[in-house]
Amino acid sequence: QVQLVESGGGLVQPGGSLRLSCVASGLTFSNHTMSWVRQAPGEQFEWVSTINSDGSMTHYADVVNGRFTVTRDNIKNTLYLEMSSLKPKDAAQYYCASSPWIRRSNRGQGTQVTVSS
Repeated sequence: QVQLVESGGGLVQPGGSLRLSCVASGLTFSNHTMSWVRQAPGEQFEWVSTINSDGSMTHYADVVNGRFTVTRDNIKNTLYLEMSSLKPKDAAQYYCASSPWIRRSNRGQGTQVTVSS
């Protein structure tokens, strides 16, 4: 059974930074493209970033490009999202996901990010 467990969320002031982690089990992590998506209250899911299986290619939504960095450690079966210059509009529940991320079973339970002064 695939399990994705996110951590690292919390309360941060505008302009601050956070590092999210996602530990994967139940799948051959190094074979999977992985993504981060987020959902703000009352909003639909929003794709944030994707990284290919060996970490050589990354893609970002325009709204986070230049501020967020996705990486992975295939030895530790862990996906990361470094977030900097955080804005109030970045506040959301953040999920890591295998592909396709739209499928509920491919997402973790999420970690909450709150950006507020």
